[in-house]
Amino acid sequence: MSQNNNYWQANLRIIAFCLAIWFVVSFVFGIILVEPLNSISLGGYKLGFWFAQQGSIYVFVVLIFYYAKRMAKLDREHDVHEDKDD
Repeated sequence: MSQNNNYWQANLRIIAFCLAIWFVVSFVFGIILVEPLNSISLGGYKLGFWFAQQGSIYVFVVLIFYYAKRMAKLDREHDVHEDKDD
């Protein structure tokens, strides 16, 4: 039972880390700090606008790949991974 709890706690830490990054990028950068970030230009667009419209989506996609890779590693560490040979 302790092994299951350790696995679940590690999974929750990964999820919390991903959600925290996504919150900062989408809410803090895209809404709260939009005015200061708009003074910086990225590819002809204001940076605050970019985070609100595109940046949070790109970060979300990167977080999906990070989560999948990190969970595969966690699954192997706790011996609950799926064999690719089947």
